[in-house]
Amino acid sequence: MLKSYCLRSGRQTGAQKAAYNALYPCFCLPFSQSALNFAAVFGNANPVVCEIGFGMGGATAAIAESNPKVNYLGVEVFKAGIGKLLWEIQNRMLKNVRIIEADAAQVFEFMIENESLSGIHVFFPDPWPKKRHHKRRLLQRPFTDTLAQKLKKEGYLYMVTDWEDYAQHALSELNQTVLLNNEFSFFAPPAQWRPQTRFERKGLLKQHKIFELYFKRRA
Repeated sequence: MLKSYCLRSGRQTGAQKAAYNALYPCFCLPFSQSALNFAAVFGNANPVVCEIGFGMGGATAAIAESNPKVNYLGVEVFKAGIGKLLWEIQNRMLKNVRIIEADAAQVFEFMIENESLSGIHVFFPDPWPKKRHHKRRLLQRPFTDTLAQKLKKEGYLYMVTDWEDYAQHALSELNQTVLLNNEFSFFAPPAQWRPQTRFERKGLLKQHKIFELYFKRRA
């Protein structure tokens, strides 16, 4: 099974740890081999967008705050980032965010029903730059086929990276994913609604170019 991350050492701040301990039962969903009922989870029938690997959650919280009629499901494995997003949820009084602390491959295999998501966000995933590690990259088949199956008709997959090699690789893999259609002839123009992420700022400081990909499930 695809494992697109490795657990890195890193300590939670006091605020992150406090938020993790206090708010985890309120906003985090336990991993299960049963599919989620989104209406029951969020208490409404609003569309659901899943973000894979939200990092420290700043962009996730900002997007959720700007779109209260959309529900956001974040999948992450790093406790510091989960604690930070939980703090953001409390600080911004967000009602439309839930978190799963688990491997995205397992979450999508067991917990997400086919044709249930309105969108999938993958912002600055681990690029695994060494050639021998390319097999760990998240956006490649057959996992892109799985992601496409989870999207509703006309649902979108939006990926952003500052690694050109990964961008070209992901573009090729997504173009070969039968259920997906590139909304642009090549890379997508910058989305004005997406806040800048911490990883994006670091990439820009290194003078990296930002690449965006925007695909939709075929109708």
